[in-house]
Amino acid sequence: MKTVLITGCSSGYGLETARHFLAQGRRVVATMRQPRHDLLPASARLQVLPLDVTRPDSITSALEAAGPIDVLVNNAGLGLFGAFEATPMATVRDIFETNTLGVLAMTQAVLPQFRARRAGTVINVTSSATLAPMPLVAAYTASKTAVEGFTESLAFELEAFNVRLKLVEPGYAPTTRFTANGAERMQGLIPEPYAAYAQSVFAQFGQHGTVTRETDVAETVWAAAQDASSRLRYAAGADAVALAARNPLFADGRQEFAVAL
Repeated sequence: MKTVLITGCSSGYGLETARHFLAQGRRVVATMRQPRHDLLPASARLQVLPLDVTRPDSITSALEAAGPIDVLVNNAGLGLFGAFEATPMATVRDIFETNTLGVLAMTQAVLPQFRARRAGTVINVTSSATLAPMPLVAAYTASKTAVEGFTESLAFELEAFNVRLKLVEPGYAPTTRFTANGAERMQGLIPEPYAAYAQSVFAQFGQHGTVTRETDVAETVWAAAQDASSRLRYAAGADAVALAARNPLFADGRQEFAVAL
């Protein structure tokens, strides 16, 4: 039975992805900074573990407790919305610690077992903000774009060992706790000169009804995990798919976008 370890399972995409993999009969290691056992259905195939991707000791402990895994889903991340001019560099560093360096650290930690077995898949969850320019998310986009470049390069590096790298790029999902979880971190990041502009940007989110559901992301992660091809990118959600279709940078077969699920 294949085992998947998913980071950031306390809510949103991570929680829904853990539910989906359980429903498909997989063994799931659901990790979160503060473990809660009431979020997922009781199952002999479920293991809930504490994990802070910014702490090397926490990564080591979680992987030792999990045992051998077949798929790593790097989902844990922090949201950030605000004017870059008003964003403290300490906040930017916090975003990169989790969204970027946390992904690199988790990936590096599982590669020895994947390389030795000549099998394994790493799925990095980024954002549709990497597919087209979006305002007021500059630092957040930078943290996710760095993961995209990392994944593209590492995919070639590990081909010889039959280790697959995948990118899942979700769109805007109003049902997640993206804003609520980052409310304290985002306080003061929309100064008065930006207020009217920020309001207009908020008003445009999802105005055409094409948004991403948490289930869209879970199903896309599952599809990426099952895909043994060299395909790298998987847009998740109607809005992300629409952005991907208009993106001219990824026309070759290796980086072909999903057109629909």
